[in-house]
Amino acid sequence: MAFQDYKPWLGLTGSTWIGLDNFERIFQYEGATQAIVNTLIIAVSKIVVGIIVPIVMAILLSEVRNIGIKKSVQTLVYLPHFLSWVTVAGMMIDILGLDGGINHILTSLFGTEPIYFLGDPSTFRATIVISDLWKNFGFGMIVYLATIAGIDPSYYEAAEIDGATRRQQIWHVTLPCMLPMIIVIATLNLGSILDAGFDQIFNLYNPLVYSTGDIIDTYVYRSSLLNGQYGFGTAVGLFKSVVSLILIVIAYRLAYKLANYRIF
Repeated sequence: MAFQDYKPWLGLTGSTWIGLDNFERIFQYEGATQAIVNTLIIAVSKIVVGIIVPIVMAILLSEVRNIGIKKSVQTLVYLPHFLSWVTVAGMMIDILGLDGGINHILTSLFGTEPIYFLGDPSTFRATIVISDLWKNFGFGMIVYLATIAGIDPSYYEAAEIDGATRRQQIWHVTLPCMLPMIIVIATLNLGSILDAGFDQIFNLYNPLVYSTGDIIDTYVYRSSLLNGQYGFGTAVGLFKSVVSLILIVIAYRLAYKLANYRIF
């Protein structure tokens, strides 16, 4: 279908074969190239923020000695992970709308004009990244907490004997011991660099933010299912799949080379 000017009423055998024309159009259509750029920006931002914040939170929480507080925080930050994006999107629309809670606070405290976070191209990407972080960073934090819990206590004892402060112990003991897990997660995330989160963006975006919020998956959805360009939509999807496969292979090799991690 990606190599055809596909018409549903003609089927696969009756539709005209056009070779690589659909793939050439990917780089000729401004909307398609912008969707690729948006996908990369949003996905890379999610990966970077989604690694740094859980690491920081895991280190901070590991320093808490009260077990009850630690368990409570773990539960609270992990709960959003189980919510669907449909549910989260409804919450975000209510909170970030023109008459939502955030704008009510801003106008009350600072007297500013309401900000349409989900309708302003300049704020939409940040809104997407932050909401994804809120929903998913709890899972990463627990992974890093488990890594910290597995560090040999004798390393810290030796550091204390040498006069290292808590901050020095974190910098010279905790982080180096966490590095293999960080490398594994970072390299495996490389394979999903073209996956900016269809469920999230589809439920939050609108025509006002296509310039900064339209990603490959939403572009394929509109061009194929809504506009009837089935061949072109399939070509864009195939392009994404091939690039993602290449990135997954690269990520797997990097994980094995840098952290000696392999699945088979």
